[in-house]
Amino acid sequence: MDDEIELISDDDGLAVIGEPTAVERFMDATGLSTLESQPLGLALAAGASATKVGAEVAASSGRWLKLTAESAEKLKTLPLTQTDTSGVSYAMLGQRGSIKNWLKVETPGVGSTLSNPAILSGAAGIMAQMAMQQSMAEITEYLAIIDQKLDNVLRAQTNQVLARLDGVDLAAREAMSVRASVGRVSEVTWSKVQSSAQTIHETQGYALRQIADLTERLGSSNKINELADVAKQAEAEIQKWLMVLARCSELHDAVGVLELDRVLDAAPEEIDRHRIGLQAARRDRVALISEKVEGLMSGMDAAVGMANSKVLFNPMQSPAIVKATHQVTAEVLQFHDVLGIESARDTAEVRAWGDAAGEHWDKVRGTTAAGVGSAKSRGAEALGQARSVKGRLAGRMAERLGRIADNEDSDAT
Repeated sequence: MDDEIELISDDDGLAVIGEPTAVERFMDATGLSTLESQPLGLALAAGASATKVGAEVAASSGRWLKLTAESAEKLKTLPLTQTDTSGVSYAMLGQRGSIKNWLKVETPGVGSTLSNPAILSGAAGIMAQMAMQQSMAEITEYLAIIDQKLDNVLRAQTNQVLARLDGVDLAAREAMSVRASVGRVSEVTWSKVQSSAQTIHETQGYALRQIADLTERLGSSNKINELADVAKQAEAEIQKWLMVLARCSELHDAVGVLELDRVLDAAPEEIDRHRIGLQAARRDRVALISEKVEGLMSGMDAAVGMANSKVLFNPMQSPAIVKATHQVTAEVLQFHDVLGIESARDTAEVRAWGDAAGEHWDKVRGTTAAGVGSAKSRGAEALGQARSVKGRLAGRMAERLGRIADNEDSDAT
């Protein structure tokens, strides 16, 4: 029985390659089986011709795991070593028939097919494709969830913007279908999608500009009522612009998958540089999106600060600003999660902040109500005192008028 396991790790995930039963036992033994994974064998087989991976690897089984905080922690226990392929670590664990030696690194030899630099580069390119496809699947799920929450007006507005991307989507789907049928992306197939990036960038830029405009309006609003209006607009529109940005990211990944296949087919020796370039471009895109969205959140935080300071004089607008900020923060966190953006605003913190904000407003309302009640009490007391004074004055006036009348009657007699 062959119990050798080969591991490949990059910035996005981990591939576990070997005989099916060995892969299964290895993942159970290391705790990796508790994490979500995908079959890797078919992906390797699809890229076998382009990367000249031998029949042994193409026919082997394997699993691919997305690199998350949990899986990254488990990876620390695996003795992976850096390879000459940039950003890729590798290990061959165990010996034939020796399960207990799985956590001992063996010197790569004839049997470690993937240690060949050219083949390792090709496998790393396929792993990058799997990471993109995983991201696409997560974004598709996110878009479906958000779409259900949109009202008819906002859905119509969102569809107007997303319609710009319909042509890109159709071209990418067609190319994916051809790729699935023939196992490669030919020059003809690639020519149908290679100009798609411009349309995606233009739509992404438009969405980012709209978010920046909201941020600028928040910063220039000095009156609490104006600030409340902009905050409500941000609450109403943030889903729309985040959906557009997510859709752009999804299509960027779709084109990236096809692009890597094209390079694997036409110039496999360039796959490492191209893979690294695509990863760098994605990091830059995510950083730009994060910067613009975080700018909006900072503006919302400032709005909450102003709302807190003026709540007693603006009991309607101030709570509305806090509510809008809480809603926008929740939407942004969900968006960050699906795009893998690290945020200082973790969900638990925001939930606690929301509870604290609710308590704050309850106290404010309680204080205000108490003040109003006290004022009413003082007013009633004052009114009672006034009525008492008025009664006494009226009594004295009546008494005085009575004496005057008596005097007049006496004089008349």
